[in-house]
Amino acid sequence: MQIMNDKLVFLGLLYFVQGIPYGLQSSLLPVYLRGAGHSLTRIGFTKILYFPWVLKVLWAPLVDRVGSKRRWLVGTVSGLALTCLTSAALAPEAHIWGVAGTLLAMNSLASLQDIAVDGAAVGLLKGRGELGLGNTAQVVGYKAGSVFAGGGLLAVIDVAGWSWMFMLLTFVYAGVALFVWGAPVLDDEAVRGQQADGSRRTGQAADSMWPWKVWRRMLAVPGTPWTVLYVLTYKLGEQGAVTMFPLFLLDHHMTARELGFWNGVIAMGFSICGSFLGGLLLAQFSIGALMRRVFVLRTVSMVFQSSLLTILEPSPLMKGMAVLSMSVQHFLGGLITTLTFTTMMHCTQRAEESIQSTHYSFLSTLEVLGKLLFSALAGGMVDWFGFQVAFLFFLTLSAGTALHVWTATFTGALREHQLKEPPK
Repeated sequence: MQIMNDKLVFLGLLYFVQGIPYGLQSSLLPVYLRGAGHSLTRIGFTKILYFPWVLKVLWAPLVDRVGSKRRWLVGTVSGLALTCLTSAALAPEAHIWGVAGTLLAMNSLASLQDIAVDGAAVGLLKGRGELGLGNTAQVVGYKAGSVFAGGGLLAVIDVAGWSWMFMLLTFVYAGVALFVWGAPVLDDEAVRGQQADGSRRTGQAADSMWPWKVWRRMLAVPGTPWTVLYVLTYKLGEQGAVTMFPLFLLDHHMTARELGFWNGVIAMGFSICGSFLGGLLLAQFSIGALMRRVFVLRTVSMVFQSSLLTILEPSPLMKGMAVLSMSVQHFLGGLITTLTFTTMMHCTQRAEESIQSTHYSFLSTLEVLGKLLFSALAGGMVDWFGFQVAFLFFLTLSAGTALHVWTATFTGALREHQLKEPPK
């Protein structure tokens, strides 16, 4: 039991610091830049800084084959500490491109850290029970890091300023790097055995690295074409609303500090609860039945949120409805994310064992790419057409995804999920 607790603390802490860059860019940076007078178009284009996550699948083999997981983790987390120290010396008003460069570096290092910690988790977690607890540590740790950055640090920056906020992050990352360097869980024989096996398989793996052969084999896996389209589009409408609705509230109804608390802390807490509930519901119901209902609920919640855009006069009632809307949206978003990654894993399990890791990395990269591209364009849509027209488009996308899922549960890739596995 103590060994398992050590594993969960180790994984949870690493996923926590991995979630910080996302929280900085998704919650803190848009509010900070909007308060400084930047356009929604420019704010939307900051999503391009997530691009290293799209390229993660290209350098994953390097992390698997060169060096140990401990060295990769210590190196990347130490690099994040140095990057934050550099950011502390920059003023975003005067050095916007320098700040963009440091955030790009943070995403690059965090994506490398993600590959290393995922590889360590595969070796550390044994059996269905440990895998379930480990995945819970991943989801909660990552989202807690996002809450810390998007909500807690927004309060710090409001009181102490940009430089002190990044100095705090420097100390956080430096402390985690020291913890990982001395962490006994990485001495586990399973991790070292996995690395040794990886070295022995290098020659075998090289046979399957011809790009056209890999692509052809991956796309031939049953359910892959549908899953590719799904992961590219399932978050489009929701991502536009989640990105732009807080900025609408900043323009008309809330201060930056209020928004940091309600959107960065409370709403993200609902997202964590939704992720937890998704895992519990999967033990009782089929994936297809759950997805069909949850996507309809998300579309209804977006109708409610879109209706709030007609209210421009500040009032306590409007603030309450806005908080309710964001909380419901994040709750359903967390639930859908859990169902989506389960669907991706189910699809990958149909692939040949020799390409399963590549197949899953391919799907997860597309999942990030779909959200990233639309988030970058959402601000420009609002600037050009206004909040109401843009949200009507977001709502249409959400309804289209719900129809896509609904159809698949009866006639397509999700149909087989309707039947529960028989008890063993």
